[in-house]
This record gives sequence, C-alpha cells and structure tokens, in this order.
Amino acid sequence: MNRVVVTGLGTINPCGNSVTETWSAICEGQSGIGRISAFDVEDWPVQIAGEVKNWNPAEALDRKAVKRMDRFMQFALVASLEAVADSGLDASGDGLGDRAGVYVGSGIGGLDELVGGAQSVADAGWKGLSPFFIPRVLTNLAAGQVAMKIGARGPSLCVSTACASGNHSIGEGMHAIRRGEADIVVAGGAEASVLPIGIGGFMVMKALSKRNDDPKRASRPFDADRNGFVMGEGAGIVVLESLDHALARGARIYCEVSGYALTNDAFHITQPPKGHLGAVRCMKAALNDARIDPQAVDYINAHGTSTDANDRNESLGIRSVFGSHADSLMVSSTKSMTGHLLGAAGGLEAVLMAKAIQESIVPPTSTFEQAGEDCDLDYVPGSARQAQIGVGVSNSFGFGGTNAVLVFQAM
Repeated sequence: MNRVVVTGLGTINPCGNSVTETWSAICEGQSGIGRISAFDVEDWPVQIAGEVKNWNPAEALDRKAVKRMDRFMQFALVASLEAVADSGLDASGDGLGDRAGVYVGSGIGGLDELVGGAQSVADAGWKGLSPFFIPRVLTNLAAGQVAMKIGARGPSLCVSTACASGNHSIGEGMHAIRRGEADIVVAGGAEASVLPIGIGGFMVMKALSKRNDDPKRASRPFDADRNGFVMGEGAGIVVLESLDHALARGARIYCEVSGYALTNDAFHITQPPKGHLGAVRCMKAALNDARIDPQAVDYINAHGTSTDANDRNESLGIRSVFGSHADSLMVSSTKSMTGHLLGAAGGLEAVLMAKAIQESIVPPTSTFEQAGEDCDLDYVPGSARQAQIGVGVSNSFGFGGTNAVLVFQAM
C-alpha cells in the first residue's frame, strides 16, 4: 500500500486569496466575515457572510474560460493552480499525464447559474438559456475544468456530500494513490453559495447567525453565546502524491495523510444524534486506518460550526473517542474566522492543517470566550498557539448524517 503525502496547497477564501494571505490572517486571528456585498440585504434578518474579497476572476484566469464557469468552478481552478505551482509539479506541455487525477467536490455546485437559468426560462422560455448553462451548473465540472487545465488524465471524481465534500474528496483521492491507480491527485472542495437563495435557504432553516452588528465575532464555535453559523465561500485544494513519487522528484513534503474514514449517522436530515455517535465511529475508524493510538493525537481541527447541535455533540464525541486524553488535546475551529465554506470547508481546513503541522502553530478559535453546554475542551481561544503537531485530525460532517475524518501526520 502506497503512503500518501501532501506536497502542494492552494486556497481562496474570506481570509485571503492565497495560502500566504490566509495563513497570516489565521495566525493573527483575523476574521474574514463582514456585511454581505453581493446583493442588497437591507431588509434581511441575516446580513453577514464570509465573502471572497478583492478578486477579479478575469485577472486570474483566461477571460473566455471565465465565461464558461460558475463562480465555484473559478474558485476551484484558481486554488488548484496555486496548489500545483506550490507542489513544484510541471503542468505545462502535455500536462501532468495519465497518472494524475482530480478529486474536487462541492456541496451545492453551480447555484448561481441554476437560479439565473431558471429566471431566463421564466422570462423568455428556452431561448433565454445560454449554451453554457448546463456546463456551468454541473457540480463535476469543477474537477473537469481543473483536469483540462493541468492535463490530469487519470482518475477523476466529484464528491457531493454537503459539508463533508472536501474531506471525502481528499480521502477518496488518498485511496486512489494507495491502490496504485494514480501517483498524483489534486483534491479538495469549492463552493459559492453567498447568494440570495443560498443565504435565504439556510436562514429559513434558522441555521445562520443574525449577529449583524458584530460580523467579525458572529461565528462563535463552542461559545455559550453562539447563535448559528456564518456562510463562507471559496476553495481549498491540496496536491496529494505517493511518498515514493514525491521523494523521487525531490518534492517538499508538508505532511502525510495517514488515515481516512467515512460513516453515516442514519439518524436525521440535519441533526446529529446525542454524543455524535456516527462521528465517534468515524474518528475511531480513521485512527484505526492510520494505525494511530488516540493518545498520540495532538490537535483536532473540529467541524465546529457555531451551531448548538454540532458543537455540543462534537465535543461529547471527542470525549468519547479520546477519554482522559481529551483534556490534553488542542481543539479549534477555524470557522471562527473563515465562516463555514460548506463543501469547501474540508479542503480549506486540510490546507490549514498542513500549514499548522509545517509551522508548529495551532490555529485559534478566535471568538471563543465562555464555554457552551458540554463544551469543556481546550479550544485554543483567542490567538494561535506555538506547539508541535505530530498527529492532527480534521473533522467534517454534513447534512444527511454523512461524516468524514482525515488523519495527518508530521514527516
């Protein structure tokens, strides 16, 4: 079985338009959340989100190509190109070849194009539709656009498992390399749902924070004063390689992806069961896959959405898995700064985990002040912490009860 390592990182998100910008903001505890600018929210109960800022896709990508892509695809492509460049792989000429794959997922996909297309049909019938309507809507076209740009002709997969999509994509990409089906996989997630229908849909579910007067402190994972999550947008992408392939070309290695598991709660469409038993089984299975004792884990990048049901039950689940060692764990939610990127969350959090291991810096839960009910762990409150991370765990859970856990190890 091939060992799998991370050799490249790329992201665009509310905290930065590159890995360098993002990591600097995260280490300083700077929030990317603010008042929504994409549409008029004057009369909306929810007026805040984590938007990508100061970015023009036409300046970052080919102008003609931009017209053929929904915003989430643009995010996926620009983050993938950064990750490939960071890895030192050469995608010019004939591209990365037959042994390179792309596993990029999204929870919702081309929502903006879908809404626009529906309105065009309502206004003008079929004649109002663009010939690019379907290619801009399809969720798998993010992976398709990336594969075409970098010449990755190996295995390709689009995972759409709500907020677990990014973790599932990375885990399935890891499996492809383990099985010898690929040497390289570009993996992660992308999402662009800061739209009236996206914000409105989650708002009427009463899932979003209404702390409009203090947006930068609105996402409050594990805090007693939390009142819902804050939606974000963007992409997080990692380049995975077999260890042998990376060593043969002298690549810089961030860390190893040593474990992965997926389970389902089979309980409720949006809520986890008490104690998050599905997540408990998933964390245990991922650690078993990595052949890691729970006592060896140093840090968990939690799903930590700033909702009562997740934060309380995830904390209880961590205690169930780690027992007394839970008191020694560092647990943080970077969603306190980025907001919740839905299908891109796991991809972004994998990028941050790789940087945390490389730099020996644990990202904070920047807005944490007072522990909520059953939230009694070390959430790295306020500011980043200097600490070596030998083993890190990244949790992602999604609607429909889907769970995905990744285990990362220092090399």
